[in-house]
Amino acid sequence: MHTVPDGVEVVASRERARHLDSPPLLVLDAVTGFLDAHGIGSGPIAWQRIGDGQSNVTYLIERGGESVVLRRGPRPPLPKSTHDMVREARIQKILGRHGVPVPEIIAVCEDEGVLGVPFYLMSRLDGTVVTDTIPPHLSPAAQRRATSEAVVDTLVALHGIDVSEGELATLGRPEGYLGRQVDRFRTLWEVNATRSLPAVEQIATWLARNLPTSQAASVVHGDYRMGNLMFAPQAPARVLAILDWEMATLGDPLADLGYLTATWSEAGSPPTPLELTTVTRSPAYLTQRRLAERYRSGTGLDLTALPWYQTLALWKAAIFCEAIHTRWHRGERPNDTAFGPSLETGVPRLLERAGRYAGLTAPTRR
Repeated sequence: MHTVPDGVEVVASRERARHLDSPPLLVLDAVTGFLDAHGIGSGPIAWQRIGDGQSNVTYLIERGGESVVLRRGPRPPLPKSTHDMVREARIQKILGRHGVPVPEIIAVCEDEGVLGVPFYLMSRLDGTVVTDTIPPHLSPAAQRRATSEAVVDTLVALHGIDVSEGELATLGRPEGYLGRQVDRFRTLWEVNATRSLPAVEQIATWLARNLPTSQAASVVHGDYRMGNLMFAPQAPARVLAILDWEMATLGDPLADLGYLTATWSEAGSPPTPLELTTVTRSPAYLTQRRLAERYRSGTGLDLTALPWYQTLALWKAAIFCEAIHTRWHRGERPNDTAFGPSLETGVPRLLERAGRYAGLTAPTRR
């Protein structure tokens, strides 16, 4: 945990923040005032950035023996309708009331005058997020398989919730979801891209011409992967919480399965910028195919069109990553010395993989 501001990402006061070329992510006196207003701890605060997210930012905050997690958007300017922390907190409150494993939302700050963007506080959970290291209690072969199965089974349970009425029905409009996704991300590319990658439009055209018919309506997480799940700190493998609900809405459940399987690392597959949980390349974890089979058994959905959803997932990921690459080029990610630069070649690799799922000729850069 850190207690001394670094002067760039974290500063002591609003006065100090005014003298920076780029706005900080945490202003300690502002956060302290917000904690005071909600009766959370006392005295100075300590912080630690957590998670592997490249979009929104999450900090563990400790103060006077109490711990909370603060989640906020990236530095402004923010694209319209993205990084909506108020909506993300509301979604988790609703889902929590319907039995979905989510952190408890403690407080929401809609006042942009505090940190420059809205943010919220949630409970700290005692658990494990699996990314590039296998926790000892989940390392035996039986637990690796159980971990994979828990990932799928948690998704099956999420997609099994009735969203046809009540407060869940207010989370989105499932009719026409797939078409809107294609149209929206086409527009995002036009807004955020600074270079020509013809594969983006080639794949968009293929997606639009081959839209499948949705078989069901469900909560769609939008970024469902192992790295956004917190597991219990002891065996057997059990999901404590689903994290990162920024992109959640109502829509076609196979969009989540397409994303999960297309970004799932397995032995022999080439790496992409979306390889955020590398451990599943190790023996005993389920393969992409086995994940899909278990999902089909749990939901009864026809997966014939799964390659379309996998194409959509990687095409969208490429467009999101290009937005991050553009922000890095503009100097809006001053501490990013690895991920942003890597997207120069990473985005074309995502598009190439998407093209393979679509059965298109492997796209090339121009």
